[in-house]
Amino acid sequence: MISKEKEFAQLVKDNQGLIIKVSRLYTNSLEDEEDLFQEIVLQLWRSYDSFKGNSKISTWMYRVALNTAITLFRKKSKSLQTNELDINHADFIEDDDEKQQQVSLLYTVIKTLPNVERAIVTMYLDDLPYKDIAENLGITEVNARVKMNRLKKILKEKMEKHA
Repeated sequence: MISKEKEFAQLVKDNQGLIIKVSRLYTNSLEDEEDLFQEIVLQLWRSYDSFKGNSKISTWMYRVALNTAITLFRKKSKSLQTNELDINHADFIEDDDEKQQQVSLLYTVIKTLPNVERAIVTMYLDDLPYKDIAENLGITEVNARVKMNRLKKILKEKMEKHA
């Protein structure tokens, strides 16, 4: 029989992409990203026993990750005011890779969005169904669709402006 710790470690390994994505979108440096990643994993571990299986494991993980990121983001923004557009993505950009630069620009633009909108876009980019997005945020599925359609227009305008 597999131990609880091994089961959890495999779960984190299988879903590390969503944790990395949330960590990247709510931080401005690689060091902060790594710290947030660790904090999310810690919060997932603490709440692992309370997961009842009423939703998909990825839905639960998103909920914990986003709540952790938003909570830490609020704490930091109260103690330290920073310009969210002053982001150094040099560690993530390969010089000749235009696609990577577009992805980096997208992350930069997403970071300018308020927390809830940032969460919607993050889950949308991970191909979560609107039903799951709505469930994670406590809104209706229709509201999630409307918000995402509006966000697509906003992101397109901001991408064109920053390009």
